[in-house]
Amino acid sequence: MELSRLLIWGTCILSSAAFATSDWDTNPTFNYTDALGKAVLFFEGQRSGKLPVAQRVKWRGDSALSDGSYENISNIKINNRGYYDAGDNVKFGWPMAFTVTLLSWAAIEYEKEIASVMQLEHLRSSVRWGADFILRAHVSPTTLYTQVGDGNGDHQCWERLEDMDTPRTLYKITPNSPGTEAAAEAADALAAASIVFHHVDANYSRSLLQHSKSRFQFADQFSLEDLTLLLVHSTVLFLVTRIVHLYGDPGGSSSKIPITRGELLFLRDNSNLQYASSSSMVLYMYSRLLNQAHVNGVHCGSKYFSSSQIKTFAKSQVDYILGKNPMKMSYMIGFGNKYPLQLHHRASTIPSIKVHSTKVGCNAGYSHYFYSNNPNPNIHIGAIVGPNSNDQFSDLRSDHSHSEPTTYTNAAFVGSVAALVT
Repeated sequence: MELSRLLIWGTCILSSAAFATSDWDTNPTFNYTDALGKAVLFFEGQRSGKLPVAQRVKWRGDSALSDGSYENISNIKINNRGYYDAGDNVKFGWPMAFTVTLLSWAAIEYEKEIASVMQLEHLRSSVRWGADFILRAHVSPTTLYTQVGDGNGDHQCWERLEDMDTPRTLYKITPNSPGTEAAAEAADALAAASIVFHHVDANYSRSLLQHSKSRFQFADQFSLEDLTLLLVHSTVLFLVTRIVHLYGDPGGSSSKIPITRGELLFLRDNSNLQYASSSSMVLYMYSRLLNQAHVNGVHCGSKYFSSSQIKTFAKSQVDYILGKNPMKMSYMIGFGNKYPLQLHHRASTIPSIKVHSTKVGCNAGYSHYFYSNNPNPNIHIGAIVGPNSNDQFSDLRSDHSHSEPTTYTNAAFVGSVAALVT
């Protein structure tokens, strides 16, 4: 499928949107620089391993320092770096790789804009923290560790990252148990990250690229599909292909993407803002490509969308998240005056180990903190959660479908809000 066709498809999202003014639309203005900084800061709260001296999220502590020892494999240094992908304590390689790809894409596309507001070094640090884990998990040309921790066991516990004592089981892909998607995503993440560091750390960039090529060869060797979209310079094409897979190939103007009455893209009732953010990110970049090519707009079936309309719709998704919505609240924690208080997030829910040093076990975590009606003691600044299909948000810790943040939602939002930084 050609890049031009995929990018033109992006505008078909717009055919489902109504550019109408609602009774809650008061045209608020937002500090996009502040939103960008908070979105990047979020990743420091998701870090696994020994935290650096420059760590800014002070309520977090070192965690998972024995990862890799569960199988007594001393040469696997996956006990330092990497991200917990959401509100649990497991490191999942596939979503982590997608997160790194999105963050890298944002750093490449909006390097000047992000640098102008003093966030580029923080963003590069976020990219590197995830890329380092992928590098270290790639222990041979045919072996990639893709998960640390047992999801079932972890979900039976409500523990701080610093206290966790659930099994840190290692999962890997090999020729005998291949995982094309995970390997391909890792290849894409490392390739994108290599571009981020090309002029910053040449040796590191070369290492990333070398491992990316090896991962791609492994993925391609066991693939049942054509993975040529994952070549080193096809990061843009890959993400758009991913979104086509999620939304379906429109084929024509009759395809519709669900939109809430509050004008939010809504694909499914579970971490939906990952789709709104990624769509916004792609549409912003598409409008940017149109401008660079001196193309005023595109047709989607019988409808025509100008570049400015595309940007307007992409901006509407960012603004919805930041507070221009029927609930008149920010869905980014710590942004604005009204935002969710009961994040579904273990580390945020239980008092920091720095102020409550006594271990909090599985059951105590549930009985004392998960079921509490109190706000989370640790404000996880920058975390993004979202409403249901009726534009409503209950702000309940138990409602994980709407109250649990994810790294890939934030990563896509970074690429969206960076387009608005001036």
